[in-house]
Amino acid sequence: MTYVLALTGGIATGKSTADQFFKNKNIPVVDCDQIAHDLMKPKNASWQAIKDNFGTEYLNSDQTINRKKLGQLVFSDPTALNKLNQLTHPLIFDKTIQKIKMYQDGDIVILDAPVYFESNLDKKKIANGVLVITLPEATQINRLKQRNNLTDEEAKMRIKSQMPLNKKAQMADFVIANTGTIEELENKLEQLLIKIKEEG
Repeated sequence: MTYVLALTGGIATGKSTADQFFKNKNIPVVDCDQIAHDLMKPKNASWQAIKDNFGTEYLNSDQTINRKKLGQLVFSDPTALNKLNQLTHPLIFDKTIQKIKMYQDGDIVILDAPVYFESNLDKKKIANGVLVITLPEATQINRLKQRNNLTDEEAKMRIKSQMPLNKKAQMADFVIANTGTIEELENKLEQLLIKIKEEG
């Protein structure tokens, strides 16, 4: 049976680096963010739901969603964020299940789900184990500011919109602290794969 490892953490904690490590090992990665992105393309399911519920003022002139404008709304208004999640999470979940089923012949598949706990995927039992990548909040803020060109305040607001990392860590099967180099993170991931294979 295929072992589904859910990979989560906070924004800018190193999930993309972990994804790349797994891909280099020829381990398939089902990326919930990519699925969410695809569903937001014009005429797709999430795009339609956002247009119908938030209005055409959140569309660009080429009909794509103005992600920056929508982001400013939902990261400053918990009610709007909740509404957006209720509209899009079920659509993302259905597509995610379809993707996981495509890899049923393999030993392991990674489910990259940034809001794994927030969207209650843990209750749906789609993963055999959950890995949380953590790092100190000050480091997280700095990485996010550099990566997304945000102010201190904007970075903090985005981090606050997610479940606290320490809470996620308490709910996880595996926790890796990404406080060192990329090489150190990869070594920890390598050890984790060995552990999963030994226990499997």
